[in-house]
Amino acid sequence: MLVRIVKMSFHKKHIPAFLEMFEAKKERIKASKGCQLLELYQDKNNTEIFFTYSYWQTASDLENYRNSVFFKETWQETKTYFNNKPEAWSVDKKASLV
Repeated sequence: MLVRIVKMSFHKKHIPAFLEMFEAKKERIKASKGCQLLELYQDKNNTEIFFTYSYWQTASDLENYRNSVFFKETWQETKTYFNNKPEAWSVDKKASLV
């Protein structure tokens, strides 16, 4: 399993538009082949910072999603809301306690 973590920072005035867009698209993202989990977090101290965590069965599932027209259109819109460069990591989950 591959975990994708993306840190995004938005202009305060664009946060409602981003949240509306995420709400409208989250089910389609989660329905992408190989996506097992999708979560959105907002930083408690700096409310302009958000993180997405998505779990993918394989790296190729993530790459197929990232190369899709849906992702490219979504990311193009998302980028217009940023106030800083996004950061992203692809990591292997080593342990999980529930």
